[in-house]
Amino acid sequence: MNAALRQHAIAVCNAKIATKGEGVGLSFYAFFANKNTDPVGLMQAAEWWIKTHRLDHFEKAVKIRDMIARGD
Repeated sequence: MNAALRQHAIAVCNAKIATKGEGVGLSFYAFFANKNTDPVGLMQAAEWWIKTHRLDHFEKAVKIRDMIARGD
C-alpha cells in the first residue's frame, strides 16, 4: 500500500472512530468512494487486507489504523 493510501486510510479510520466510537468496524471499501475512480489503490488495499493479512471482511477501525501506522 503506497504512502498516500496509508495516510488516507488512517484518516478514514480516525474519522470513523471519532464519530462512532472505538468499537466501529469497517472494510477496505471504506477508504474509497462508491465509484471506481482509483482501481490501482483499491487493488493495493484489497491485497493488503485480504492476501497479505487475511483479515475478515469487517475489522475494528482501531486495529486497522494501528496496523497501518506500524507499517504492517
